[in-house]
Amino acid sequence: MVNGIVDGVLTGGVYALMAAGLTLIFGVMEVISLAQGIFVILGSYLSYSLETHFGIDLFLGLFITIPALFIVGVGVEWAFLRRLKSEERIAMSILTTYAVFIIIEGILNIVYGTNYLQLHAWYATRSVHVFGLYLPYIYLFGFLLALGLLAVMFAILYRTRFGASVRAAMQDRTAASLVGIDVRRVATITFGIGTATTAAGGIIYGATNSFDANSAEDLISRLLVIIVLGGLGSIGGALAAAVFMLVIEDWVAVVWSPDWSTVIFFVILVIVLSIRPTGLFGRQAARAQ
Repeated sequence: MVNGIVDGVLTGGVYALMAAGLTLIFGVMEVISLAQGIFVILGSYLSYSLETHFGIDLFLGLFITIPALFIVGVGVEWAFLRRLKSEERIAMSILTTYAVFIIIEGILNIVYGTNYLQLHAWYATRSVHVFGLYLPYIYLFGFLLALGLLAVMFAILYRTRFGASVRAAMQDRTAASLVGIDVRRVATITFGIGTATTAAGGIIYGATNSFDANSAEDLISRLLVIIVLGGLGSIGGALAAAVFMLVIEDWVAVVWSPDWSTVIFFVILVIVLSIRPTGLFGRQAARAQ
């Protein structure tokens, strides 16, 4: 049981990174990106190509995949999301990013086929023995990577002028624009950063699961549960909710049944939202337009 809890914390850190990117996008743009799951799988496929064709280690490949997915995110925001009107942004963003999801899914099926793939590295199948627990290296490395990237994200948000612009846009887009902040530019870069975080999730997911393009559907459902449970727009809430949900899932799988481990995600979501509709750390009032 203890091993299940520890595994839940380690995997929760990786999910927190992906969910933090998603909730950051919502906080700044009021966009719910259903494409976040397919971006993770795209990161897995890019890492697979680098590993297979060029022999590049999964983690070293992040120096390529993170900028690549940042560019993809900027391109998607510029081509599809920038023109959405504020009064219809949330509803239309769901439809638009779902269309992006379908387009990328189709491209991946054409390029890579529909067979399941998996990333391979020496640390993907080995564990370290610590205090009687066997901890997979891939989870340990992924957790440390997630902590490092989350620290970078928080440093950008709270130690830079751009971060101040992001936080201002999260509080009130109209007021931010009135004081001279280029909200459109902030939104574009934010969507790029939120998308870039999926590169790290892609290597961890691809190394621990067989995947194809359809795997994104399960991923996005989990990420949406995490950001709704944590509170839309709350990065700290996404972190807390991700760790909490993954610990509960692993605990249920160990002490009860793996068949119920996924269902518990949605059961907890319904219970929490029936008590606190804004999520654990969500704001009580809607942000001003």
